[in-house]
Amino acid sequence: MTEQLRARATAWLDDDPDPADRQELAALLDTGPAGAAELADRFAGPLTFGTAGLRGPLRAGPNGMNRAVVRAAATGLVRWLAAQGVAGPIVIGYDARHRSHEFAVETARVATGAGRRALLLPGPLPTPVLAYAVRELDAAAGVMVTASHNPPRDNGYKVYLGAALGGPGGAGAQLVSPADGAIEAAIREVGPLTAVPLGEPGEVLGADLLERYLDAAVAVVAPDAPRELAVAYTPLHGVGGKVAAEAFRRAGFAPPAIVAEQAEPDPDFPTVAFPNPEEPGAIDLAVALGASTGADLVIANDPDADRCAVAVPDPALGAGPDDPAGWRMLRGDEVGVLLADHLIRRATPGVYATTIVSSSLLRALTEARGVRYAETLTGFKWIVRAGSVPESAPEPPGSSLADAREPGTDTDLAFGYEEALGYAVAPRLVRDKDGITAALLVAELAATLRADGRTLVDRLAELAAEFGRYATDQLSVRVTDLADLGAMMSRLRSGPPATLLERKVTVDDLLPDADVLRLSADGLRVVVRPSGTEPKLKAYLEVVVAADADPAPELARLRAEISTALGV
Repeated sequence: MTEQLRARATAWLDDDPDPADRQELAALLDTGPAGAAELADRFAGPLTFGTAGLRGPLRAGPNGMNRAVVRAAATGLVRWLAAQGVAGPIVIGYDARHRSHEFAVETARVATGAGRRALLLPGPLPTPVLAYAVRELDAAAGVMVTASHNPPRDNGYKVYLGAALGGPGGAGAQLVSPADGAIEAAIREVGPLTAVPLGEPGEVLGADLLERYLDAAVAVVAPDAPRELAVAYTPLHGVGGKVAAEAFRRAGFAPPAIVAEQAEPDPDFPTVAFPNPEEPGAIDLAVALGASTGADLVIANDPDADRCAVAVPDPALGAGPDDPAGWRMLRGDEVGVLLADHLIRRATPGVYATTIVSSSLLRALTEARGVRYAETLTGFKWIVRAGSVPESAPEPPGSSLADAREPGTDTDLAFGYEEALGYAVAPRLVRDKDGITAALLVAELAATLRADGRTLVDRLAELAAEFGRYATDQLSVRVTDLADLGAMMSRLRSGPPATLLERKVTVDDLLPDADVLRLSADGLRVVVRPSGTEPKLKAYLEVVVAADADPAPELARLRAEISTALGV
């Protein structure tokens, strides 16, 4: 352990406001050389705002989520708000993860200590309720303490901006550049944490806020739409269970069957390896419940209920709906296009948006239907801003608005989605992805098809017959050293493949707006980028084949060729 590292750790320890964190750090210092590697990792650098705000492991030190980091982040935020001359409260939400409530209260005390009102949600609630509250309460900003679907020992800190600072389309949306950089700069200038004035722990909002959210959320279901549908549901040990069940009840659907082992919030997520519905095995219990109860579909929210996963019986699998082997989870791109198609058929006006890593089928669909389309960088903070850009305003970084602009007007977002199971089906209500309203709209679509003797799989087949099969897959490379991500991106940039599947490749490098490479050829596309929330490199694969063709062989070959290009 170097003297410089020891000095930095000692200085942090002396200023850390949490006794348990100080004890943890002191114990590491006492281990001498044995703790040097761990200590070096904790002081490798501060957490920074990524795709979804701050996120990291619960541990003492600047490269972790702890009370000191939260106090500094909250102080930087309130000082930045004051410097912008923006009045109004900060509204604060939190999930049921370890220390989430503690971090929410710490944020509130910093805000009140600075003379600003702090409003806490009335208990652990889904992230979309916080995003709704920022707009509903005309707050200056919002904070959501959550690590979404990360492992149990992680936590995070999302920041939302109110109407005064959110920019076009960004009232109640997550912050973007340059605000994120300005807040980070304010955090670095905070000074000693022991000198930060702390006030009262804020005002706890009443249950009426959740009531208003639910009343607005159920309005996504058309009054005259069919309601006959059987659903199996899991909140994956998160905070969405009671809210989703109540939303289904108010919307007029039968109560969903809920996976008992996963129904209540549990920060240890004991039944899953990762509390992410995209991970293999995460929704197995829900699928088993759906098969045993005769459900029409399975719906899963992630732990903070901003994402929505859907599983359905698929006759092509060769097993019946009463056998879990006869079910498959729909990809986010499949659900996204199904919902977009449904809203277009309902004549919902506005822009239909997705990201550069999602399927290009949405572009084809919108072009065929004559509705406006937008494509943005990864992250809902960009998606929700795609639909409200004045003619005179610059495009968001990496955005291609296509026909989204109408001269002299502001357009508005009708729908946005990303392939990672995120959907904004009611963007005027929640300017972010919302797993509760998405679940309701999926249920409406499934019930409407069911009344006509059809299923979601049938509708996907109809779209494939019209446009071809846009098959997607993902290659993820998890690393332990973040420097490996840069090395792999550099390797691909310096020597991208000239051909993929024996087709000539066009390379688009999105630097400096984003660390993204896009490789395109006739009937295929690959987008490669580092994850903004996890230590992973992600390659998003897409091939387009005829409706009656099997895309699996081409996807497998494409995966192998990209793996070789990345050196993995």
